[in-house]
Amino acid sequence: MSTVTQGGPSLPQERRVVTEIPGPKSREMFARKQASVPQGIGTTLPVFVTHAGGGVVVDADGNSLIDFGSGIAVTSVGNAAPRVVERVTRQVADFTHTCFMVTPYESYVEVCEKLNALTPGDHEKRTFLLNSGAEAVENAVKVARSATGRDAVVVFDHGYHGRTLLTMTLTAKNMPYKQGFGPFAPEVYRVPLAYPYRWPTGPENCAEEAAAQAIDQISKQIGAQNVAAVVIEPIAGEGGFIEPAKGFLPRIVEFCRENGIVFIADEVQTGFARTGNLFACEDEGIVPDIIVTAKGIAGGLPLSAVTGRAELLDKVHPGGLGGTYGGNPLACEAALGVIETIEADDLVGRARHIGEVMLPRLRALAERNPVVGDVRGRGAMIAIELVVPGTKDPHPTAAGEIAKRCHAEGLLVLTAGTYGNVLRFLPPLVMPDHLLEEGLTILEKAISEV
Repeated sequence: MSTVTQGGPSLPQERRVVTEIPGPKSREMFARKQASVPQGIGTTLPVFVTHAGGGVVVDADGNSLIDFGSGIAVTSVGNAAPRVVERVTRQVADFTHTCFMVTPYESYVEVCEKLNALTPGDHEKRTFLLNSGAEAVENAVKVARSATGRDAVVVFDHGYHGRTLLTMTLTAKNMPYKQGFGPFAPEVYRVPLAYPYRWPTGPENCAEEAAAQAIDQISKQIGAQNVAAVVIEPIAGEGGFIEPAKGFLPRIVEFCRENGIVFIADEVQTGFARTGNLFACEDEGIVPDIIVTAKGIAGGLPLSAVTGRAELLDKVHPGGLGGTYGGNPLACEAALGVIETIEADDLVGRARHIGEVMLPRLRALAERNPVVGDVRGRGAMIAIELVVPGTKDPHPTAAGEIAKRCHAEGLLVLTAGTYGNVLRFLPPLVMPDHLLEEGLTILEKAISEV
């Protein structure tokens, strides 16, 4: 039984397995979940968490697991990060909600000011706040359509943008996100993504050919003059942590500029220091017209943002944007605590360090194990793609088996990918090196046994 009384960075930073995983208390709670929550709400690892912080999560049975997931890139500054806790605790005693559109408060404005200053580009910007990544993507599209007077939206193979009607339409993968949920939103078109590992003529040709194909399809099948927005993740997240070949994104941005198309960067998963830049767009000097953020923005509290060129966002009529809970005061204080933590603790540099630790070990692992077809990613957003040895055929069974073995040893990992054959690694940026190394050792053993 766990004797832990408080989470956050004071938690012992150790892997500790004291029962089978999941243990008896978690199994009991999972049975209650099955009886009360619909089966459509899936579970990666049915351990019920009681405390978390630094690089670990502690479950109801007293197991302490190494966290390579961060709640899907949300707790980048660590669970119960001190600056977040301090600000949220103070705010919850003052007031919990007024609705910013009814009676505003300073923290909402301060978050917007910070995002206007920190996001790429020195142009005049505006920001508004929402609750989830999907909601922010949907609102970014609303802004683009309002500002341009056009309807069409272009997205890419392997993209993921959310689960609402519009954003699941934008999302590429059918199962489980779209199956049975149609009909879908109109005026959404999909074009090729520069996927180096799987590009037919090789990675050296990927950027140029993929951009040419995408632009050709837009020009011939839609008409550039009809396109309101192009929406893309700088690194495809759920699609398998696909980093588009260098040169692809700049060419797409150039095409958008030439044709009055709003370029929307979906940085829901990549933003807030995750990739070794504050925003992934910075890697190739991309300045989006609109940037969408969520996940790592508020340390686990529900918050998202749409930040963009003032002349675009100011085109929307008063009352056309907003929502009852958007920019809740608790979430705004959490976001300010996250930004303070990233800056004070140099978590951008820390993300780069995590990549410098993980990538060489994973590449060496790939050389020894032909089931690992590709190692990719930047900063603390890393993935391996599993294939049938001797081929590039996707091997989702191997991904699932490796994840299962890691979980049993107390390492929380996530799967991903259009083909379900990718293991993705998203450790908290505050994870100490000894846990990072130990997690990689567990992963190496699991792969060697498959």
